[in-house]
Amino acid sequence: MKLKRPISLFAFSCIVSIGTLLLYNIPFFNYVAQNNNETTSGKIFLMASLTLLMLAVNFLMTYLAMWALRKVGRVLLAILALINATAVYFILTYHVMIDATTIENVFNTRYSEASGFFSWGLWLFIVGAGLLPAFYCLLQPVVIGKARQLAVYCGSALAVVLVMALVNVNQTLWISQHDTELGGLLQPWSYVVNTCRVVSSYHDEQAEEIKLPDGTIGDHEKAVVVLVIGESARKANFQLYGYGRNTNPRLSRQERLKVYQATSCATYTTAGSKAILEPKNSGDLYELLPNYAFRTGVDVVWRTSNWGEPPIHIDEYVTDTDLSAQYPDADKDHDGILLAGLRERIESSQKDKVLIVLHTSTSHGPRYADKYPKEFEVFKPVAKNIEEGEKNIGMLVNAYDNTILYTDFLVDSLISTLRSLSEWHSAMIFISDHGESLGENKVFMHGLPMKLAPKVQYEIPFLVWTSENFRRYKRTPEELPEVLEQHYIFHSVLNLLSIQSPAYNKDFDLFE
Repeated sequence: MKLKRPISLFAFSCIVSIGTLLLYNIPFFNYVAQNNNETTSGKIFLMASLTLLMLAVNFLMTYLAMWALRKVGRVLLAILALINATAVYFILTYHVMIDATTIENVFNTRYSEASGFFSWGLWLFIVGAGLLPAFYCLLQPVVIGKARQLAVYCGSALAVVLVMALVNVNQTLWISQHDTELGGLLQPWSYVVNTCRVVSSYHDEQAEEIKLPDGTIGDHEKAVVVLVIGESARKANFQLYGYGRNTNPRLSRQERLKVYQATSCATYTTAGSKAILEPKNSGDLYELLPNYAFRTGVDVVWRTSNWGEPPIHIDEYVTDTDLSAQYPDADKDHDGILLAGLRERIESSQKDKVLIVLHTSTSHGPRYADKYPKEFEVFKPVAKNIEEGEKNIGMLVNAYDNTILYTDFLVDSLISTLRSLSEWHSAMIFISDHGESLGENKVFMHGLPMKLAPKVQYEIPFLVWTSENFRRYKRTPEELPEVLEQHYIFHSVLNLLSIQSPAYNKDFDLFE
């Protein structure tokens, strides 16, 4: 099938540029209109300038792509149309911004998680706003024209960009203050630029971690620490932190359980889990807790139903799929599989010090109702996914609260297992990688930049349990601040495992 009547490359580029503006950038202009304090005439002038600027840039991109790449340029434009439509759907539906954090989350998302976002609304939007424009880019006959036309039209577009930038130089401060939001709403540049940033960041990261100074194990007492990295668990919905619902019926009765106020260092899994495992907040990749403990001589096990953590270099990295094969009678569909055979694994260790990390996925959206066994569906009715929950926030909260109730069961069961190990000193630490939005201010899930994120995305639960006569907690405000960082995990675990190291910082230790 072909559109019979050829048009000039100039006309084609104008059509694509206008279409990109109208189909994919309404959220951008809504943000500018609502967040600029100019007078009415000043706001109109800014909006008109941005419109001309965007039309010129998109025209330039389209013209150059078609001129230089021909058929490949058509395919590229078609792909951009599909991605634009998908991006705008998520912006409109989930009120996200397509920044570097969002792109990194996309890179770290498995199909099983991504499929939770699939819906008829998404597919219809992609067909109408993405597939039809893509077909136009692929099938419309275009007369490419001569090199002289390329110089004239592209030179004119560049001149428009320069003039619009100069006449709005007084807006530089406002744009710099809102650059994250503006850049995250501008299509296709939001994901094009931020994908380049993320790829560049991956390339720049050290292929090998920055090694920490060698450590030694200071005694031969048998000690086991189980670190549970919770997924998307927010403090606001924990009964232990004053939530009105009975979401922690078991843990609220646990003796020796310490409850700390804490905040995460990021609002997405990769950065949040990195902060939990590293000795200090850094853009560099230092040797992480399980890697360092393993190198020091600790028996280290990583069990996970999740993904997105920084590089783990140990011998025993076990996924939920591996555990399902090893324990066929266990519940392979939920995070209870991570506890399968745990007592036997600890008791069979040939070493005095054992560190086990459980990386869960219990409270990750968009399908909270799939994250727990049905017997934990206490709060009803529930929304099956976030799209359904948008229409009834209460049903979405019900589903999420059931995930916290299941988390309560898992952590309580883990503590009971550790308490039964009479020959071992034992400790359990539960901390979330980040929080979660459940429709507050029409924001859902997580991943907003820290400077924009609501507190529910970074206020997290931090729970600690130790067996009797193991370690004494710091007690006074002078010893511990009111709100803790995730970096307390690294140094506290070194203490619990009696690892003596120059990397240890007593100021970030929960214990004396």
